[in-house]
Amino acid sequence: MNIQSDVKRLLARSLQLGQRADSLTAESSLLGALPELDSMAVVTILTALEEHFGFTVDDDEISAETFATLGSLVEFVDGKLKS
Repeated sequence: MNIQSDVKRLLARSLQLGQRADSLTAESSLLGALPELDSMAVVTILTALEEHFGFTVDDDEISAETFATLGSLVEFVDGKLKS
């Protein structure tokens, strides 16, 4: 399983990024850089991650740093999978 590819695919689908998703790298900024990524989109993405990876996310686990870059979001998912 490639977590980054899965997270990128879920982001692309949730935010309807189309071809723009292809250029996302671990260093790509998300929050503040993608106009589609608003508070409702964050909830949609978290739900998609929970369903896809089979974990639950508590409100106190999420911060702006989680969605700072694709890499930080992947690190969050990886940490959830290891716990």
